[in-house]
Amino acid sequence: MTIEELQTLSATASRCATQLRLPLQAKVWKGQSGEFAGAGVGSSLDFQDHRHYAPGDDPRHINWQAYARTGQYTMKLYREEVRPVIDLIFDVSASMFFDPSKAARTIEIFYLLHESALRAGASLNSMMIAGDTVRSLKNEAVSSHHWFEEAQSMSKKRPSAFPQVDRLPLRGNAIRILLSDLLFPGNPEPLIRTLTSRKGSLLLFSPFLESEAKPDWDGNYDFIEVERGTRHSHRIEPKLLARYQASYQNHFSIWHAAAVRHQVKLARIPSAPDLFQSLLLDALACGALETAS
Repeated sequence: MTIEELQTLSATASRCATQLRLPLQAKVWKGQSGEFAGAGVGSSLDFQDHRHYAPGDDPRHINWQAYARTGQYTMKLYREEVRPVIDLIFDVSASMFFDPSKAARTIEIFYLLHESALRAGASLNSMMIAGDTVRSLKNEAVSSHHWFEEAQSMSKKRPSAFPQVDRLPLRGNAIRILLSDLLFPGNPEPLIRTLTSRKGSLLLFSPFLESEAKPDWDGNYDFIEVERGTRHSHRIEPKLLARYQASYQNHFSIWHAAAVRHQVKLARIPSAPDLFQSLLLDALACGALETAS
């Protein structure tokens, strides 16, 4: 994909970011100074409570009106203001980019999530993962669109279909966002438990192709295992196609059930129609995104 194509996708995501944003307002944060309500006591204008004065307290926060009435020193407490902490995890395995329309939608979602986090003033840590390989991603690499070259160059030292999220430098009390098609075998529970550890919350954004969910295969095909580049010849009969579709639906039923158990928002996003309409179908409905005020 060329720089010009990436710029076009980024512009589409930027327009969408004026209408939709990450759901950060509802979470109570602990962290760096910023504009969101925190869980501690600070010096913002959001009054929280009173307490008795103790030696060493800042006299600027003494409630002098209460002292005039009672003769006792009390302190005004204010809710601290903090920056939301976001760990953005981008699964850059080959299945995310093998089809042009799926690649374009994946990239649009990535740009949208990245820009939405920055617009919120978040402390953002972006990472790319492919199997057991993890790479940190600087904001400059995203804005210059050079991240795509890095993503394409990532190779697995030990091929592994399941992303090794235990290798990620996750921060406490963060919103973790995983952008992945989730097309890897195995139980999703360990991944979800890791990504919700240390008081973290998790949003899952999963782009997909209609031809993945409901293929119309009939006859002889050469299938390519995109992660390893191997070819496999198969003849697709109606019964085999039905088994594939049932297996695909069951796979995501398991993911949805695990997400519900762990109070994780899972949004599946089709590669068509346009980005905004695709996000309205599930991401907005499930609360993974919200409308921008």
